[in-house]
Amino acid sequence: MSDVIDSWHAEHRHFTRLLDLLERQVAAFHADNQPNFELMLDVVSYLRYFPDRYHHAREDVAFARLAQRDPAIKPMVDQLMQEHRVIAAAGTELLKYLEQVVEDVVVERAKVEAAAATYLVYYRRHLTLEDRDIVPRAEDLLTPQDWEAVMEAIPNGSDPLFGEDCDARYRELRRQIALESKDI
Repeated sequence: MSDVIDSWHAEHRHFTRLLDLLERQVAAFHADNQPNFELMLDVVSYLRYFPDRYHHAREDVAFARLAQRDPAIKPMVDQLMQEHRVIAAAGTELLKYLEQVVEDVVVERAKVEAAAATYLVYYRRHLTLEDRDIVPRAEDLLTPQDWEAVMEAIPNGSDPLFGEDCDARYRELRRQIALESKDI
């Protein structure tokens, strides 16, 4: 169980770092500086791919099991599961705009900024609620059998950015993250 919780927290830290990086690039875009749109695209692509396919699948099982064990938490669990869908939809919209920008299609600045703001706000709030309210309850209430079901919900695959073998697509993003962590 503690391995799953540790992994959950580590992934949330990774997602937060990526959201920080995306937010800095959006701020540069807003200030008419030179944002790195390819880097932004990689951040959102990763966040749409890995968390939605692996991380959220595991959380959905944990959340459902938690709601069974503590019915009082069910409204919050339902909200968080809905937020997974909202975050995915917001990410898809932002991804579409970033792909267009990278392909030199003219996109209204306001559309890109609004999509980015929606994505960032929802994602950050979601992570905060999970870390503050859900993960501690899950750690207290879920049984070894529940955690086994959570682990079985994960499709086979490794993390293409933070895993041992970084996918070629994300090498520049990984390099940027390493550079920024040296500045901290």
